[in-house]
Amino acid sequence: MLTSPPGGRIDRSSPLPYYHQLKQLLVREITRRGLRPGDLLPGDHALCQTYDVSRTVVRQALTELEFEGVIERVKGKGTFVAQPKTAEGLVQSLTGLFEDVAARGGHLRSEVRTLGVVPADSHLAAELRVTPDTPVVLLERLRFVEELPWVLTVTHLPHDLVPGLEYEDLTNQSLYALLEDRYGIRLVRGRRSVEATLAGQLLAGALGIPVGAAVLTLRSLSVDAQDRPVESFVAYHRGDRSRFEVDLAREPRSRASKPSMIVTPGDRPPDELTAV
Repeated sequence: MLTSPPGGRIDRSSPLPYYHQLKQLLVREITRRGLRPGDLLPGDHALCQTYDVSRTVVRQALTELEFEGVIERVKGKGTFVAQPKTAEGLVQSLTGLFEDVAARGGHLRSEVRTLGVVPADSHLAAELRVTPDTPVVLLERLRFVEELPWVLTVTHLPHDLVPGLEYEDLTNQSLYALLEDRYGIRLVRGRRSVEATLAGQLLAGALGIPVGAAVLTLRSLSVDAQDRPVESFVAYHRGDRSRFEVDLAREPRSRASKPSMIVTPGDRPPDELTAV
């Protein structure tokens, strides 16, 4: 449990808000005591007494720490040090997961669960601009970061653009690098979306999470310099280990833009894997 170290009290003469000071004190104390993910932290009442602040201050500090991924609160159980989340810039930049993790100093390993050629269904054919039943490469990978299961991706590519891809070993190499180096295909633009879903039984089993746990579902369609759709994928990210980071810029009001948020019906069923 946390204890207030010497000099660890709220500075009531400081212009910084009490909740902000408390956040800093809690983070400092977690580090000083070497607390690890899953370690229990004091409750609201104990923190009020330890730091001599109101419950409102404590709740605001904990809410911001939870939003920042430092702690997690479980109803009926308490407040815990959170599992560190792997940050991704995949939403606003056309990079692959392998490249994105490597850029942050991490190591990504893939367990290739399916790699072969299948006929495109009507939905996939429309996305890739091919006729139904056209051969496409199906690549399904369970991705591990530092040997922990993190995301399951289901990727489709037109087979005529990437002949022989089904024979490649993609355990420890970047698909995007392979597309560029072997096939001369460079992805130049695309569209990606993220939505929250709940893990069904098959997906939960693949990611090692409870059924009904939160999953961040990333959908992507990428095209090359010739405006050919090359890659369509759906990636199911563990919600307890993922955080997407987006750089923002405000556009002039006179510039028209597409809506960046779409509200889906509340009764829409969560996605479930068909090839696990």
